[in-house]
Amino acid sequence: MDNFLKLEHRHTGEILRMRRVRDGQGQIILALDGSLPPGSSGPPLHLHFHEHEEIIVKAGTLGAQIGTESVVVQAGGTAVLPAGLRHRWWNAGDDTLENSGYAVPVLDLDRFLQALFAVLNASPNGRPSIFYLAHVLWRHRNTQLVAVPPPPIQKIVFPILLLIGHILGKYRGSSWPGSPESCPGAPLVDASA
Repeated sequence: MDNFLKLEHRHTGEILRMRRVRDGQGQIILALDGSLPPGSSGPPLHLHFHEHEEIIVKAGTLGAQIGTESVVVQAGGTAVLPAGLRHRWWNAGDDTLENSGYAVPVLDLDRFLQALFAVLNASPNGRPSIFYLAHVLWRHRNTQLVAVPPPPIQKIVFPILLLIGHILGKYRGSSWPGSPESCPGAPLVDASA
């Protein structure tokens, strides 16, 4: 995997590499490859409305909540995260968790994660700017959902935060953390590359 988008979460140590891969039949998948240090949490409870995701554990132990079920997946196993089902995952072992996997169909998960990592990394203490976080979550609201704060609150509060952010000039230009222009997503490569 040499032609990919690499994301690093400076507060958790998570590393994620992504690329869009076109297979021999012309179908595009989002290929994922990553690692997470021992004792670290992955993403908070979230769901992808349309994207089906699978995580293959290459080394270490993955803990996951998938809907109401909790699972532990050892090296060689796979966690299946169906579209529309809330899930989260973490390193459940004492060694670095190394994983690979994919998401299909490819919509905007790569751009969403790129923006989210940018917002989280811009924070000196791991607490993201509510203005930038609200912008990312609101603009991806039709494809991705982070479950906290609860969706009904997001529908009320985020438009207000966006209005205040615009008034304060938080979204001027394209250099603010998580701006759409700074998050083009993963490169597209042919499966033979």
